[in-house]
Amino acid sequence: MHTVAEDEIHDEYFPLVPSPPDGAHWSAPADLEQYLYKLARADSAGYLRALAIEGVYYPVALDQIQAAEEGSYPILTTETPEGRTVAHVYTAGLLPRPHPYLVFEYATLGALAQILPDDVRMLAVNPATPCEQHFHTDDEERDVWLDLHHELFSSDELMNRLVTRRTGALPTGALLHGLACGAHLCFTNGDAWNTAHWHGMGYQGERERVAESWSVHGREDWLAMEERLLEREVSPWYWDFVLGARTALIAAQGTRVDAEQWRDCVEATLRDQAVRKVGASGEDAEFEEFVAHLRSLVGKLLRYESRFRADGLLPPDGVVRSVAAWDIGRASKMARWGRGARYATEAEMLAALIRASDVARSVYGSWEEFSAGYVLGRCLHFDEEEFGPWYTTVLDAHQALATAPDSPWRTVPFGA
Repeated sequence: MHTVAEDEIHDEYFPLVPSPPDGAHWSAPADLEQYLYKLARADSAGYLRALAIEGVYYPVALDQIQAAEEGSYPILTTETPEGRTVAHVYTAGLLPRPHPYLVFEYATLGALAQILPDDVRMLAVNPATPCEQHFHTDDEERDVWLDLHHELFSSDELMNRLVTRRTGALPTGALLHGLACGAHLCFTNGDAWNTAHWHGMGYQGERERVAESWSVHGREDWLAMEERLLEREVSPWYWDFVLGARTALIAAQGTRVDAEQWRDCVEATLRDQAVRKVGASGEDAEFEEFVAHLRSLVGKLLRYESRFRADGLLPPDGVVRSVAAWDIGRASKMARWGRGARYATEAEMLAALIRASDVARSVYGSWEEFSAGYVLGRCLHFDEEEFGPWYTTVLDAHQALATAPDSPWRTVPFGA
């Protein structure tokens, strides 16, 4: 079951966006809706093709999902005065503030052709908005949807892109900064980075995401995981321990340090801590293996930093001081994923975003620093010095975020 806070109950079940006066410009929530607005009046075939590429969201009463058998799709429908059954679907930018008793599920146009009940005679896309469009749902039309799906849909094409909401976004402040901390993952997943009205992959899609990738299966799991991420306890502690040893050396000496000095400092500090914590030298086989591992980690960090400088992730003399951003960035997205799965209340999500912002600002001084820490953490977690897709895809995200005019790095000040 999900938790409902009293202040989350509201009447915004569906979007209601008035059309602009004749001749006036409509500022759509995002590029997709702006494109559909142009097509709605003149090119229904092009409109349908856009839906085949992007997919849609359909409303479902939450109690019906919880009562339904796995794999069933209890789609909400309405009746026209003439007695025709109509299904309503929406594109991502027009989804309303999450409601405690109504959720939205994601479907491709091909899936929609198969799961719409047989008695549905009309599909209303983005109803009560300026880019509203209607389609018949007879068998011939559904075959067209399936053909367009097979021709045009690619989940990969929906990823690795910067999506920025022009309306319905949060104003500048700690919450927006906290959202921006998750920009790498938003780029990777093709999600809008600047909205807290989170639906993600749809209700069941978000639950599957956190279950499969994070072993989060309920509210208590989400609360524990979000806290661990915000406390920077998911990544191994010794990554920052090794980086911190170099920072301390530089502060003490006032100059850069060589690799051997760094290794020796790591080892000496580790041995000193072992003596102070357990009252012994700690010189056993397992401990010695760990010391050797941390000494070797110095070389791995230096090699990554060298590649980062070559690729523009770091300035020519730059280093990474902390990989905290790897957990902070994921905490920013976990807050939203938990909301989409209804494991988190709205207040809990917003509080987590503010904490993510505070932690990021306590560790880093710029988005570029934050990004280098995030990329290094991701590489240490997944890449194993292969400089393969785990590195190149996040490098693409860094470069897009560093240059796009509507990127959070260009629009959200990092400092308070």
